[in-house]
Amino acid sequence: MFMGEFKHQLDAKGRLIVPSKFRDALDKQFIITRGLDHCLFGYTMEEWAQIEKKMNTLPLTKRDARKFMRMFFSGATEVEVDKQGRINIPQNLRDYAELTKECTIIGVSQRIEIWSTEKWESFYDHSESHYEDIAEELIDFDL
Repeated sequence: MFMGEFKHQLDAKGRLIVPSKFRDALDKQFIITRGLDHCLFGYTMEEWAQIEKKMNTLPLTKRDARKFMRMFFSGATEVEVDKQGRINIPQNLRDYAELTKECTIIGVSQRIEIWSTEKWESFYDHSESHYEDIAEELIDFDL
């Protein structure tokens, strides 16, 4: 399980340090792709296989299913963690997530997310003020 929030800088070559807490679980190679809310999603190879299996059940006759699959899979790329713990993020994905220098990497259960720090802080500030309302609508903790 991935959890936590880490800040790192993207270098001039598009490389980003993967938090050491995440490296063991992600292994040497993992998949990144376009996420939602203009961040990138990162999945272990095992989790990616499960997602691919689920996606293949979407009906090809549904326009939105085709659109989503195209965006999701066309942006997917296998990245390899180098000896310094960095991955190289392709330009098309950096453009999509508006990654320039300051990045925030967060753990979200079965995936990681890579955000522009500016976008993450904006998302966080907005969501924090609605956190309890969102929880009340979605979650029954049964406590």
